[in-house]
Amino acid sequence: MTKVLMGTVAGLALAAGSAMAADLKFAPGEDARFDWASYEALKAMDLKGQKLTILGPWLSADRDLFESVLAYFEEATGVDVDYAGSDSFEQQIVIDAEAGSPPDVAVFPQPGLAADLAKKGHLKPLAEGTEAWIKDNYAAGDSWAAYGHYAGPDGQAAQYAFPFKADVKSLVWYVPENLEDAGYAVPQTMEELKALTEEIAANGETPWCIGLGSGGATGWPATDWVEDLMLRINTPEDYDAWVANDLKFDDPKVIAAIEEFGWFARNDAFVAGGAGAVASIDFRDSPKGLFASPPQCYLHRQASFIPSFFPEGTVIGQDADFFYFPAYAERDLGQPVLGAGTMFAKLTDNPAADAFITFLQSPIAHEVWMAQTGFVTPLKTVDPELYGDPTLQKMGQILREATTFRFDGSDLMPGAIGAGAFWTGMVDYAGGKPAAEVAGTIQSTWDTLK
Repeated sequence: MTKVLMGTVAGLALAAGSAMAADLKFAPGEDARFDWASYEALKAMDLKGQKLTILGPWLSADRDLFESVLAYFEEATGVDVDYAGSDSFEQQIVIDAEAGSPPDVAVFPQPGLAADLAKKGHLKPLAEGTEAWIKDNYAAGDSWAAYGHYAGPDGQAAQYAFPFKADVKSLVWYVPENLEDAGYAVPQTMEELKALTEEIAANGETPWCIGLGSGGATGWPATDWVEDLMLRINTPEDYDAWVANDLKFDDPKVIAAIEEFGWFARNDAFVAGGAGAVASIDFRDSPKGLFASPPQCYLHRQASFIPSFFPEGTVIGQDADFFYFPAYAERDLGQPVLGAGTMFAKLTDNPAADAFITFLQSPIAHEVWMAQTGFVTPLKTVDPELYGDPTLQKMGQILREATTFRFDGSDLMPGAIGAGAFWTGMVDYAGGKPAAEVAGTIQSTWDTLK
């Protein structure tokens, strides 16, 4: 090879390397808030020429964001990653696994499906020490580790999934100007939240907007309320037993949580439109009362997605804001958070899959997505100042301060319960049926599934 040709090849290689580096969303080393040391450490895993396939639920904007994170793994290790997103992920991953042609890694939106595949022998245990790492490095780490800890085909439990990307549901939304004008303070405990509810009603105003309508899924917003309240009046162990039906739906502890929801929703003075309207108001319309003039309500409990249904142009942090749905001070159950998240699991023994799980443990994997949008993490070693907007930063703070994290319980229950009897039962309860009767009906349905 001539010197000229060698120089041309070297120039092309340099250009290719520069082009790959240019694809990185944030230039390594330029913003000191990023943990670039964790990125540099990844380069010790020289896997040039290796390929890795990932299947997940993310499409469109979420796919672009995830691929912006993958670029750092590819650049540092040399692995060529092929990510495929599917809007029928839950069906596709089962088909691929049972056909013997699975992706190397899959992104599970719910731990239940991952647990099923682990039991059938389709998932590979993660590296030794992964469980301990999650417990040590995530806020409420024991909770997060448990959601990836499953029984294998031999009945032995192991860490099969790694949690990455969380969603927060334990939120109460409000309009700051409305609270300030009325002289109301943001409550810090459940006792204070109930006192505020009573104070607003005593002043002749309406404290809450609540709507359970959602077409064929009518009732689900109430299940979120009950799940949050289960964590505030009962132990996390009770919650886990309830979700597994070891604690029956008609147990007094569960009935008490349903009645806690009723304290807010079945009082005509506490809800916009009166208690009789709660079941018929569409959940997408229910927060609109916050923005009426004068306000039709002051408070609205809903997950992080609800601003999508706020008036166009609403600026979170100014026109609307949120606070943590608080715990009871007197019950000493810590700071529980209800939410959801995604779990990464291996389906093959590809060494690049192990390297990828190691990458997910690096702060840089979290920070790249944090600094954009749509991502919060319980990882304690990231810089919270990197969040792309104050809303995400505040949600991240709620996660970091959590002592317990639990997944949406209805998503963990059998579909006939969590997406059926529980929904309809809460509509019946909002309509006036006794909690014990509603809980008994749901339990009777569960009994028929055995």
